[in-house]
Amino acid sequence: MCIRDRYTIARRLPARNRKKRTMLTEQSFPVIGMTCASCVARVEKVLTQTKGVETADVNLASATVRVRYDAAQVTPEDLCRAVAAAGYELLVTAKDAEVRQQASKAQNEAYLKLRKRAFAALLLSAPVALYGMVLMHRPEAPWVMALFATIVLFVFGNPFFTNAFRQLRHRTASMDTLVALGTGTAYLYSLFTLFFPEFWRQRGVEPHLYFEASAVIIAFILLGRVLEARAKRQTSRAVEQLARLQPSEVTRQNPDGTVQIIDIDAVRIGDCLLAKPGERIAVDGVLHEGSGYVDESMLTGEPAARYKTVGDKLFTCLLYTS
Repeated sequence: MCIRDRYTIARRLPARNRKKRTMLTEQSFPVIGMTCASCVARVEKVLTQTKGVETADVNLASATVRVRYDAAQVTPEDLCRAVAAAGYELLVTAKDAEVRQQASKAQNEAYLKLRKRAFAALLLSAPVALYGMVLMHRPEAPWVMALFATIVLFVFGNPFFTNAFRQLRHRTASMDTLVALGTGTAYLYSLFTLFFPEFWRQRGVEPHLYFEASAVIIAFILLGRVLEARAKRQTSRAVEQLARLQPSEVTRQNPDGTVQIIDIDAVRIGDCLLAKPGERIAVDGVLHEGSGYVDESMLTGEPAARYKTVGDKLFTCLLYTS
């Protein structure tokens, strides 16, 4: 099996018109702290504006970013500092396998912390909602609501305000900005009304408290993010299971006829790889010599193996049978 370049050059420029091209490095990094499409756009913008970076593609589902950059002008540490200045965390790694492991580990840790925060916020916002909707006429109701709402907002909802402040420093906004602005305004209004109710009565307005609104909004948004993180976690596990199907080492046949076992990351376009009966196809390529049956049920849904001959295309992680 030989790996061929999928792109063809229609016309080669004369030597005098060719420009010297810089070899670019393409690498994936896990990103921590992204929650919405605005975060994705912010991370991509910060990275693409960094000197030496050509492209940056963020995958929100896997919480990773694939950066194409000039290693002579910028280092992964520089990328890490640029993303950190925008309010996010970039984990610097060397190999794609490590990227998947670190991204999965970071997602699991964030999911567990988020689940605890959401559960505690729901637990404490329940009495606030009860007093605000049913027992609002009891004398202790305003103080109980104020106490529990303060804990929910500034303990369990603190990341919303922290991220909103970071975005404000960079003159941008995200979903956290909207949540912090809405719940913070309701909380501050209720707190002012609690201590100065006559200010509104003198103006012919009956004062009302909205502590339950701010607390319940925080709790339900945290619950929604838990469900979202859970879905991402399940998706990441499914992707990891598919990634495990790819072998870590392959057998390469050198131009001089010798055979060498190399790491999967060392495979380059033009290499000739050997696939023995019972092994899995390591990378996409074209069958250069021999024939056999390949299980393509993951792509086609057909249980029957397909017969491959010289010139046929082979795809990654499919079972090779003789």
